[in-house]
Amino acid sequence: MHRRHPEIDPQSLSETDEQRQLRAVLRDFYTETSGPEDVRKHLATPRGYDEPLWTRLAGEIGVHGLAVPEEYGGSGFTFAELAVALEESGRALYCAPLLPTVALAAHALLYSGDRTACERYLSRIADGTLTATVAGFGTAEPGGPDEPEVTAEQGGAGWVLRGRADFVLDGAGADLILVRAQTPAGARLFACEPTSDTCRRTPRRVLDETRRQALVEFQGAPATTVGTAEGAEDTVSATLDIGRTALAAEQVGGSGHALDATVEFAAQRHQFGRPIGSFQAVKHRLADVLVALEAARSASAYATACAALAPPQLPVAACAAAVVCSETFRLATAEYVQLHGGIGFTWEHPAHLYVRRARSGEVLFGTADGHRARLADLIGLAARAAA
Repeated sequence: MHRRHPEIDPQSLSETDEQRQLRAVLRDFYTETSGPEDVRKHLATPRGYDEPLWTRLAGEIGVHGLAVPEEYGGSGFTFAELAVALEESGRALYCAPLLPTVALAAHALLYSGDRTACERYLSRIADGTLTATVAGFGTAEPGGPDEPEVTAEQGGAGWVLRGRADFVLDGAGADLILVRAQTPAGARLFACEPTSDTCRRTPRRVLDETRRQALVEFQGAPATTVGTAEGAEDTVSATLDIGRTALAAEQVGGSGHALDATVEFAAQRHQFGRPIGSFQAVKHRLADVLVALEAARSASAYATACAALAPPQLPVAACAAAVVCSETFRLATAEYVQLHGGIGFTWEHPAHLYVRRARSGEVLFGTADGHRARLADLIGLAARAAA
């Protein structure tokens, strides 16, 4: 049976003055530096993003260290501040590896409780000099993969990794990969700084080019353990829920952009001597997107509050946000294309970039059906149905 936890204070769901100021700064920053043409230009670079811009985001605004404790070189805020940054990055379709580095890898290190690993890597994540990702984490949903395809064995010089992990976010370029690997005693978490002679990394052709993925093949790659063997699976599960919550925040930002851009176009585009936004059918479709977006904002805000203040409630909140926000983003981007008419279907228009991001995000940390099944288990519905 699902255990009830203390309720989240409704005040924690409202933005603070600091968070509003952060949002305004980031909105201006991305408007200036990461418009649709900038995104296309950055995608053509070897790393797929503007590295000086990444450094500015970390140094001038401090985004990368928002949720990193001060003792590890961060600002000591919470996930709530990071969620603001993720929402604005999703709105601008920022193509740097913010999600794998700052949300996934950084929180995996924090959840592991390994002070040595945190001291070694988190300060470099916070200052923007280290990019990181995770591999072999699966989806943690019913029917998802249980055993990692990567194994770890001890040699004379320490642990080495063998095997493969596919569709790893920023897998071809990350400086650090946190890997869930199988040992004779069970699954453990390892830190690997890949080199070309022990780790082959092959970029995958994916739908969303703004979020690069790769096949990573470990060929005796040196690695060090992170955390304890007993806590490895809890670390992986909590990290995936943070990933779902972070992705939900991004999807709210992307949905907001799609709606705003479509409303603006509907006010300017005229047919039969009137703006198309004055037509009742168009109004209804835009209203449907707005209703869905407000629901997504609520689901994302609750999951964010759980991530920041009440971790025991996070699994349920993260699953709900994953379903609601991904479906909203899909609806918002579909209307983004449809209500722009013929121009919305062209490669020159930014709408297709958001459509690709929306469709790829739907399955990034599990499918909607998988999230619903896990949610049913978490709140005891599956057990009651079986009884």
